Amino acid sequence: MARVVLPEDSAEEISELIDVLISLLFESLPRRDQRNWARVYLNGLVRTSGKKTIRNIAGTGASSVEQSLQQFISKSPWDWTPVRRSLAQHLERTAQRPLAWVLQPMVIEKAGDRSVGVGRQFVPQLGRTANCQQASGIWLASSEASFPVEWTLTLPGPWTTELLRRRAGIPDTARSLTPAQDAVHAVQRMASTWQLQRRPVVMEVANSDLPQSIESFVLQDIPFVFKVDGSLPVSFGGAGRHKPGPHTAPARELIDSLRSQRRVVEWTRHGRAEGAVTLLTSASILATPCEERPLPAPATPLLLVGAWSEAALLPTEFWITNIGDRPLAQLFLLAKLTDRVSLDFTETCEAVGIRDFEGRSFRGWHHHATLASVAHAAKLLGARGPGPEPHPAAARPAATRAPAPLAARPPATRPGPPAALPARPYSPGQTARREYIR
Repeated sequence: MARVVLPEDSAEEISELIDVLISLLFESLPRRDQRNWARVYLNGLVRTSGKKTIRNIAGTGASSVEQSLQQFISKSPWDWTPVRRSLAQHLERTAQRPLAWVLQPMVIEKAGDRSVGVGRQFVPQLGRTANCQQASGIWLASSEASFPVEWTLTLPGPWTTELLRRRAGIPDTARSLTPAQDAVHAVQRMASTWQLQRRPVVMEVANSDLPQSIESFVLQDIPFVFKVDGSLPVSFGGAGRHKPGPHTAPARELIDSLRSQRRVVEWTRHGRAEGAVTLLTSASILATPCEERPLPAPATPLLLVGAWSEAALLPTEFWITNIGDRPLAQLFLLAKLTDRVSLDFTETCEAVGIRDFEGRSFRGWHHHATLASVAHAAKLLGARGPGPEPHPAAARPAATRAPAPLAARPPATRPGPPAALPARPYSPGQTARREYIR
């Protein structure tokens, strides 16, 4: 079978980088033979064409290699967490400086019912019910590259029964949660135990998961930018003694009422040469308390950000953040790092077989995901070369188009929400401030 899919020079360079990563990241593996099989598997993920199954990585006529790899991936009791933590720490030191931790959902459709975590479930990313596994990756992301360093595998309810736990080797500590809850808990573990510089967490959160996600991150002082649906009810106003409120309205309606305060931002899409134009505005809002909290707590002040594409009549994207000291252009840049992650997921992570594990054990799935993450890093670092990255988030104002008095505002202030939603003012071509993201 055809095994080498990289040019010879590139394959050799990446293979040498894998040797370096083995010595740096796999010190927690106690035996030399385990590190050797990690090297074999990593080279197979990078070099093997087609699906990255253990059989394809081992090659034809090498049953002993296949059996050893099967043992190493699916049965060997090595802990994947120290390897992932070491990978993240290494990338913080050597790769482009991460700007955010980005949560990327991953759906793996399956034909049968034996793979760990598989089940028929509605998948928002697909817009339909599918027989699949649902996972999430946490990526260290900059504008130039992104790297997965942590993974969660969501377990439907039946997989937490004693029979299926025993069959798949699922630890007793693993619970049945939503994908968002699994991801939030993983971020909290990273923030508290991985010894990384904390970065803003960028992720999409369903309305039902939002209160608990906000509260979890606020309690641990983790900055976040959550993409939300425009139908989300938000509370605003009533902050001062003589201000009425608070009021509640859908996020889309509140943002659209502030269209006169929009700023125009020009930026370059990830992976593309052409530029794009987006109009942004924001409003101060209050977090909805988590219903499960035993005691009432003061509402958390947050910022709701809304975006229009240049030709759109209504706002199309919405984010909630607890970051109040950055310009809107920088917050938008952070939110759009999801596009960088999607690009690297498609071009590199899928190419090294992140979806291709065919085993049935919980341990095997996490071992494979860990090694695929290291292979992803080896390919990107080998192709780009390590090096510090200049801060790309700076946005510079440019000449103002068609200034309009209603739209002007000082750059250092945020637009406060109206006491009640006003009639929608609309001035065609009205753009108060233009900013550039490079």
